[in-house]
Amino acid sequence: MDNRAIGIFDSGLGGLTCVKKVMEIMPEEDIIYFGDTGRVPYGTKSTETLVKYVKQDISFLESFDIKFIIIACGTASCAVLPNIQNEIKTDIIGVLNPTCRRAAELTQNGKIGVIGTQSTISCGNYTRIIKGINPDIEVISHACPMFVPLVENGYTSGQVARLIIEEYLTPIKEKGVDTLILGCTHYPLLREEIQRFMGSSVRLVNSGAEAAVEARTQLEQKGLRSGGGGRGCVRYYVSDTVDGFEKLGSVFLEQPIDGTVQKIEIEKY
Repeated sequence: MDNRAIGIFDSGLGGLTCVKKVMEIMPEEDIIYFGDTGRVPYGTKSTETLVKYVKQDISFLESFDIKFIIIACGTASCAVLPNIQNEIKTDIIGVLNPTCRRAAELTQNGKIGVIGTQSTISCGNYTRIIKGINPDIEVISHACPMFVPLVENGYTSGQVARLIIEEYLTPIKEKGVDTLILGCTHYPLLREEIQRFMGSSVRLVNSGAEAAVEARTQLEQKGLRSGGGGRGCVRYYVSDTVDGFEKLGSVFLEQPIDGTVQKIEIEKY
């Protein structure tokens, strides 16, 4: 048993979809969440800048007595984590590997679509890992850079969202994929509109949720699950103003934010 908290971070609010799943499947665990809202989005940044940001995010979380870290950010998981994992003291996972495994399990016709930020798609790690699992699977990837600002500004449904979804996802739909990876933790908020466009037969894979399930598995294997009874607490930290975080964050969590929200100076880490 280990009653220390789990650390989770993302470039902004998207990682709260991972927090939601952790709260659902490991309700007794304490969570420390950091959203780098002052520097969002990560998907348009250079690799050098991303490495700096991610190392600072991890350093901040490690300033607490945490037992495990989840990178609930597709960009950081794909473009940074594989290159720095050996430098990190704390057990850590990203969204990449568990999401690829789940998609490979689900596909029936061997055609998987992947959508994410420009950095996530450009690094090609989703394709590489899926091909490593099954070289016969065809992977069709497409960057959707407008999805994050769309979600962050509350346009998760309606005509604007539908037009942009159609623009981005038509090439993937035309390839006949039966499984679609939502390779950014913001994208589940567009799930209903994405499902509507792709059709009910296409299975959507939520990368944040898959990372949460993988975290539970690893914590159980390492004997690190909390032994406390009841419900754990969540502390939220951001790098920009806390104004609006509770309101929009509650949309990502699909429940009111119950915990403290505090602004920190991430550049100090």
